[in-house]
Amino acid sequence: MNDLDSLVHPANNWNIAKNLTDQFSYPYTEAHGKAFIEMATKDHPVHIFAIEVDGKAYGAIGINEQEDIHRRNAELGYWLAEHFWGQGIISSAIKEVVEIAFSIYEIDRIFARPFGTNRASQKVLEKNGFVLEGRFEKNLIKSEILQDELIYAIRRENRTEK
Repeated sequence: MNDLDSLVHPANNWNIAKNLTDQFSYPYTEAHGKAFIEMATKDHPVHIFAIEVDGKAYGAIGINEQEDIHRRNAELGYWLAEHFWGQGIISSAIKEVVEIAFSIYEIDRIFARPFGTNRASQKVLEKNGFVLEGRFEKNLIKSEILQDELIYAIRRENRTEK
């Protein structure tokens, strides 16, 4: 809960929310932040991490292990305060979480689903070795606008360890 203030203010930003599912509320209130932190800190092993800059949390990144016939997969999701965009922070966080996920979970593939309009997210995934596996045209609806859903993935055997 010490990160509540540093998370809530930057999260209450349409430029962030417009690229995320509707589960990421806009406007983003203190109540949303509290609920998120409670959810993110209850699981073991931890699978949602704060993105910390100068000792404060300004975003989050998580890995969601899938179930049933999708159990060898995990979904990656993330957001970062807008004033830190373009500084390599999210790229470093993705690299770390991918390595953590492949070392902890019995998975073969990590995927992310950016909107077709979110070119910055596509580029950062590509920079981290994710490849475009599919495009579903006008598959998502955000703010009453149909959006393309892209599927990017990295596979255990294709990643390059540094």
